[in-house]
Amino acid sequence: MTRIDFYVLSASDDKSRWQFACRLAEKAVSRGNKVLIATQDEAASRAVDELLWSQRPESFVPHHIVGQNIDGQSTDAPTAKPPVVITHDLDDIDHHDVLVNIRTTRLEQFSRFDRLAEIVIQQPEILENTRQSYAFYKQRGYPVQTHKL
Repeated sequence: MTRIDFYVLSASDDKSRWQFACRLAEKAVSRGNKVLIATQDEAASRAVDELLWSQRPESFVPHHIVGQNIDGQSTDAPTAKPPVVITHDLDDIDHHDVLVNIRTTRLEQFSRFDRLAEIVIQQPEILENTRQSYAFYKQRGYPVQTHKL
């Protein structure tokens, strides 16, 4: 059964959410996991991509945006699957360890992952959707933890 963690940030800006997603991905990869980061749109995917490239050099996390190759050109199949993939509209069924959700809504395919990290910021729409997601998971018996940061 998927273990679900809500990380509630005190910040209200998207960049804080994206940075926290990058830190979670780095930690998960260091433990041998594959990570799928689900973003809201292409702009958010590109922002997370840039943040992962700008991490400390000693902590580089191999990653790519689903549907793009290393040159940013569209492709359906990159040559090698990195441990972190970022997506705003496609799925990558090879990644099933950790799902980091930074969309405003719950993902339908969350239950195929071992862990789900929901990153929450202080924006009314995100807070409301988080409450609904929390209730959804609890009603279905998923183990849920909340971490206020």
